[in-house]
Amino acid sequence: MKPIAVTMGDAAGIGPEIIAKAFRDHPDATRGCFVVGALAAIRRGAQAVAGGVAIPVALIEHAEDAFAVPPRCIPVLPVVELDSLPPYGAVSAVAGRAAADAVTWAARAALKGEIAALVTAPLHKEALAAAGVPFPGHTELLQAEAGGMPVRMMLANEELRTVLVSIHMSLRDAIEAVTIGNVLETIRIAHRALGGAPRIAVAGLNPHAGEAGLFGREELEAIAPAIAVARAEGLDASGPFAPDTVFMRARQGEFDVVVAMYHDQGLIPVKYLGVEKGVNVTLGLPLVRTSPDHGTAFDIAGTGRADESSLVEAIRVARSLTAT
Repeated sequence: MKPIAVTMGDAAGIGPEIIAKAFRDHPDATRGCFVVGALAAIRRGAQAVAGGVAIPVALIEHAEDAFAVPPRCIPVLPVVELDSLPPYGAVSAVAGRAAADAVTWAARAALKGEIAALVTAPLHKEALAAAGVPFPGHTELLQAEAGGMPVRMMLANEELRTVLVSIHMSLRDAIEAVTIGNVLETIRIAHRALGGAPRIAVAGLNPHAGEAGLFGREELEAIAPAIAVARAEGLDASGPFAPDTVFMRARQGEFDVVVAMYHDQGLIPVKYLGVEKGVNVTLGLPLVRTSPDHGTAFDIAGTGRADESSLVEAIRVARSLTAT
């Protein structure tokens, strides 16, 4: 059995707080987990949610030491240091660099087989950019660490799963990314990741899935041809379907997963059902990575009000994917 790493996220956000709540209130879920990040940031997060009852924090030297730490205590492997803590709710290059370094350490540990999986608390994209990190988010950073193979983001809860053709780019660029190759690769990755013979619904890009070319030709020239190739390979893919109804159909059980053409098309339906249970899973990597489906919540950081449910669910999903 190998431990699971939880990266601290942006120290100016709610990451350390939801981590502290997860270890305090969900000892079964966090068994064998440890935190990768700055000790001072985790201690501050623990203080923010303590409510007058101290949450113990244990300094560990090796990932496997997590198993020796008692329940409701937070094991921290301090792979990064912060000379001074960034103020809550502020974009900070220092926090961005620390968050990225924690993820990089965990990714390399996973690739070397030292940990079973990594669960990433939210980081802030502006802070990453301010730190000069050449990646807009977790997915792209992990993809680079793993060698650049095709990866996709899946956001899932108990009612709906959606996999994205493109992730963090402008809508204009996302439209350009709707190509036969990209759509087909997404269908293939979803098929492999879900196992068995998943029923894959493919959303259109345009209103009414283009209405036979009246509202755009991407469905005719890119999406439908990709589906045809996938079906010829034996994959259970169908569409393109009208984007305004396909997610409802999947939620009602007609499909196992929806391939969405761009970030917001796929994420809005899942998040609307409740961010507290949504989990982000990176598909296509040679490692297991999950995360909560919300951001750094700078507006409430430091108040202790952040909900840890999505992080706990991400840990549970990571454990189920690794059978640890």
